[in-house]
Amino acid sequence: MSKKLTVMVSSTVYGVEELLDRVYSLLTAFGYEVWMSHKGTVPVSSNETAFESCLKAVEKCDLFLGIITPQYGSGVDATGLSITHQEMKKAIELNKPRWFLAHDHVVFARKLLNDLWCVDDDENARDENGKRVKGPFVGTEGRSKLKLSRKASSISDIRVIQMYEDATMEQLPQDDRQGNWVQKFDRDDDANLFVVAQFSRYQDVEQRLTEHFQNVSQVSASVGARHE
Repeated sequence: MSKKLTVMVSSTVYGVEELLDRVYSLLTAFGYEVWMSHKGTVPVSSNETAFESCLKAVEKCDLFLGIITPQYGSGVDATGLSITHQEMKKAIELNKPRWFLAHDHVVFARKLLNDLWCVDDDENARDENGKRVKGPFVGTEGRSKLKLSRKASSISDIRVIQMYEDATMEQLPQDDRQGNWVQKFDRDDDANLFVVAQFSRYQDVEQRLTEHFQNVSQVSASVGARHE
């Protein structure tokens, strides 16, 4: 490949400015072109809304790095999802070569809600197939019964958990979850270490990208042949 590989970094900004600055510096030092709204490097057009420009950047980038923080983001459109959430869903939909980081607060909040039961609930209840019933606050539907205090300091919005579950592909059977690795981080150093480990070997990433597109082409050809 003659041109630089482009990495789209998707994240809310509030509270993680220093982390984003460091990630940007690392990726550019490794030889990537980095698209990051925090740095103003996402290609924009006067004929597009901010949401449209961001989603188009996801479509055009070579690689995608999503950072799930305790902040959901204030930019929410008619879909009810923030732009960061939509960017991550778009990257998954397009099967982009992708990497995800998730803050420990998000991971812990999800685990806590999954472990919670109401006082009168039977934790040993089973459905008609004999499978143990999940807790009342598991999944998007279960969490829809809850809301956070306006002064919540752990996470800003319960939808950050949905972002995490989209990235881990919780809705799919275990064997169908490809590209669902999400690395937990607590300190900025943890996140930086992950970025260095995954992106420092530029040629390896470039080779992986080439193999990714070859695999996608093979799958598409196979699917097409089955429908002829």
